[in-house]
Amino acid sequence: MFSFIVKRFGFLKDIPLFAVVFDSLMRLWMFFTKPELLDWIDELEENAIRMPGTTVGIHKYGGTQFNYRGREFAHIHSNGLLDILLNKDLKRSLITEGKIKDHHVFKNSGWISFYIHSKEDVSYASYLLNKAYDRARQKDNKEIYS
Repeated sequence: MFSFIVKRFGFLKDIPLFAVVFDSLMRLWMFFTKPELLDWIDELEENAIRMPGTTVGIHKYGGTQFNYRGREFAHIHSNGLLDILLNKDLKRSLITEGKIKDHHVFKNSGWISFYIHSKEDVSYASYLLNKAYDRARQKDNKEIYS
């Protein structure tokens, strides 16, 4: 359903706060239909906050955004869709493994999408977040020292 809405009604994201309200409604729906998903999302947020230099905030299109020194490296929507920025080589190899998909909107970028469906998916999502965090740190270090 999320993909259908993004494809057919994606233009609504430009209405101020619409995406945030939509994500909040998804969160409420998950509270009643799959409350454990919200616990898994909280677990990912807690893991991300422990990464030095990382902050968590509200994503402009709804959900929770993960930043390293003010730059986004991932975000998660309330339906368990985790979007992560990786380098293109790592993205290609992970897509080949079949665990992740191209980002649901930005196909020709380093962004990937991964749905959290089960408790087992949380550990893989943490692995992906760590990879994105490492990439963000390396990129930041290159900019500082160049």
